[in-house]
Amino acid sequence: MENHPIGIFDSGVGGTSIWKEINALLPHEHTVYLADSKNAPYGEKSKEEIVALSIKNTEFLLQEGCKLIVVACNTATTNAIDYLRARYKVPFIGIEPAIKPAALQSESKKVGILATKGTLSSMLFHSTSENHANGIEIIEQVGTGLVPLIESGKVDSPETRALLEKYVNPMIAAGIDYLVLGCTHYPYLLPVLKTLLPAHVKIIDSGEAVARQTKAVLVRHDLLTTSKENGTHRFITNANVKILENFLKEYKDSLELHYQDF
Repeated sequence: MENHPIGIFDSGVGGTSIWKEINALLPHEHTVYLADSKNAPYGEKSKEEIVALSIKNTEFLLQEGCKLIVVACNTATTNAIDYLRARYKVPFIGIEPAIKPAALQSESKKVGILATKGTLSSMLFHSTSENHANGIEIIEQVGTGLVPLIESGKVDSPETRALLEKYVNPMIAAGIDYLVLGCTHYPYLLPVLKTLLPAHVKIIDSGEAVARQTKAVLVRHDLLTTSKENGTHRFITNANVKILENFLKEYKDSLELHYQDF
């Protein structure tokens, strides 16, 4: 199994931010990435819908022979990963908003989090916040509308900038010194966010931590590849391949992109 691929799924293109971190840390691993853009955003769906979509994605990746599955979606992690781990034998890596490091490092004791409704309303998010944010004021903001704009390739559009201003200005006024990005789509908004936030406000996402955890779990299960060649990478989307391609243009010579209606 060690030379089988790592499976990664997300509600669209956002999880490519996680894939990039995994590929940088584990360049010899093969990967299969599933972009369920047709059903994005997951954050507006019910828990039952999110679990059903996560099962569908998992079974697709298992048919591809994946040895480990990264749930590269905060909403799917917080709502479905316990169910997936109970149902399937393959190891799962989940993604949670990086509340803990932000809370530990915050000097103003005020931390902003920009995430989807599905993540912020989940039990897992609330238990994480309670465990790691004692004495810290967490200022939550649902990023309604951001995922569809990113999925449409409108990362630096006037609509995106206007929404971000609306969402972060109250956090700035409240005195945050850390902004946690609680959706894997949102790292693509970093260039715009950096123009809107004061210089002292630091932005945290989960990408590097997820890559390190992926490597640790592969080692623990004796699943780390033995290959010394660069891995092969297949990206499958059920929406516009060109949008996905735009987020991966610097890797275009080393991966395959496919449309498939799943």
